[in-house]
Amino acid sequence: MTSLLPTLANSRWQAYTLAELMVATAAREIKDGEIVFVGMRLPLIAFVVAKRTHAPRAVGLFENGVIRGTPAPELIYTMADPPNILGAIQCLDMLGVMSLLQSGRVHLGFLGAAEVDRFGNLNSTEVRGVQGMVRLPGAGGACDIASLAHRFVTLLEHSKQRLPERVSFLTSPGYGEGHLWRERQGLPRGGPSAVITTKAVLRFDEGGEAFLASLHPGVSMEDVLASTGWKLRVSKNLQRTVEPSLAELEAIREYDKDGFWTK
Repeated sequence: MTSLLPTLANSRWQAYTLAELMVATAAREIKDGEIVFVGMRLPLIAFVVAKRTHAPRAVGLFENGVIRGTPAPELIYTMADPPNILGAIQCLDMLGVMSLLQSGRVHLGFLGAAEVDRFGNLNSTEVRGVQGMVRLPGAGGACDIASLAHRFVTLLEHSKQRLPERVSFLTSPGYGEGHLWRERQGLPRGGPSAVITTKAVLRFDEGGEAFLASLHPGVSMEDVLASTGWKLRVSKNLQRTVEPSLAELEAIREYDKDGFWTK
């Protein structure tokens, strides 16, 4: 990941990586007391940061059935690693944690995808390119989370290929075709609240369409627009993404000491 210049003067943290910026941004999406489907990679570290900084009562869920009130005591590489079991509130099965979605108790889910489109729909099943169709791992529990959580956040690379106007395969629903689509499909709650990319943060209006909400430091609006697969609208209150604070960087680097997930 590309290093960015810090704003933390006289601190021992001389720079932060793009991954660290994305982690800090994702962590701020977690509110205190919320039940969150954490996932792996950057969202895993975001949960750590949120717990350390502003959301000490947040609870983390993992698709394999683990429920944690505190992050694993050491860095994990899969959700089934022994440190993720040690000290867990409960170790259920997948059905056990997925039932929390159906009952409306999950506030936020973090999801990854190969493609995210104009209305926040996700594709993790197949992509089509110049060399034909490429099959991907598929949904896992992502469709359940996207359908039934109160909201979800996606993290991905910002490029025209990853942000097409329409996904080539609808794996997990965002706002479908726009205004009231979810309600018509029997999904009265939920939908994407943010897409955190390597260049910016996109959010969604009342009609379900994404707009540019903030630019990462050092990134121009022209770059973001040129790297998006549709005519992306820009917020009248366009902002700069807030850089990681000292507390956020400390939480990230004390947990991911070697930068396995956040280099």
